[in-house]
Amino acid sequence: VEERTNGEVKIEVFHSAQLGVEEDIIEQIRAGANIGQNTDSARLGNYVREITVMNAPYFANSLEEVEKLKDSPTIKAWLEKLENEFGLKVLSFMWVQGFRHFMTNKPIKSPDDLKGLRIRTPGAPIWQESVRALGATPVALSFGEMYSALQSKAIDGCELVYANIVGGNLYEVLKYSSETGHILLINFEVTSAKWFNSLPPEYQQIVVEECDKAGLETSRKIMEQLEEEHKQTCIEKGMEIVTDIDVKAFIKAGDKAYEALDLMDAKKTLFEEMGKAIE
Repeated sequence: VEERTNGEVKIEVFHSAQLGVEEDIIEQIRAGANIGQNTDSARLGNYVREITVMNAPYFANSLEEVEKLKDSPTIKAWLEKLENEFGLKVLSFMWVQGFRHFMTNKPIKSPDDLKGLRIRTPGAPIWQESVRALGATPVALSFGEMYSALQSKAIDGCELVYANIVGGNLYEVLKYSSETGHILLINFEVTSAKWFNSLPPEYQQIVVEECDKAGLETSRKIMEQLEEEHKQTCIEKGMEIVTDIDVKAFIKAGDKAYEALDLMDAKKTLFEEMGKAIE
């Protein structure tokens, strides 16, 4: 971006919550601050409810399907609403962090295996209802609380991408990764609509193009390389991988999350726009 705008627009990266917690940053963005945040549809669903469908169970199965959504009239309308009514400009949602799996101390092969298990998940309704629909009891905890909660058996497991397991050393307190792939985690790069619209149109285009490009490059690296590397680390640290999963049963169970949050119409519309059959 800096090169293409001759130094007029510069992007600085602040990691590990250096600018504050995510919810506070999003409110700063809405107020017009020249900052950005990589966030998920669960948080954006606080403003446009239907957008949470993009992180519901078995919504997208590949990066290619996510790319098809760039042309979705429905998503374009949701993004316009975020911008016009709530001051949030989505630069790109091509930031895919990989598949979430159930990580526990017993193998999970079907929704029945999750019955009675307390599974940590974020507190937003889409995460809670997804875990409940798939058979478990959701427990809202921050990422930092997870290790001790697993160690003390306050929870029985979690649902995360492999990178989180490695980053939090959770392989020390978890035995099985059951590859349900129940959510392909799609993230959004969001900035202030007020700030973005103050840029010259050619700079706006550059920022969007480079954000999409960086997102796709990062997503491909995660899904084609890093996921497998993190998985191998988990195996080396003693975790067992469960692959004989009754995926059809999980897909069917996952519909309860869409129904609980009144997202079935949104799901059907987006599946049609992707050219994807509803199972």
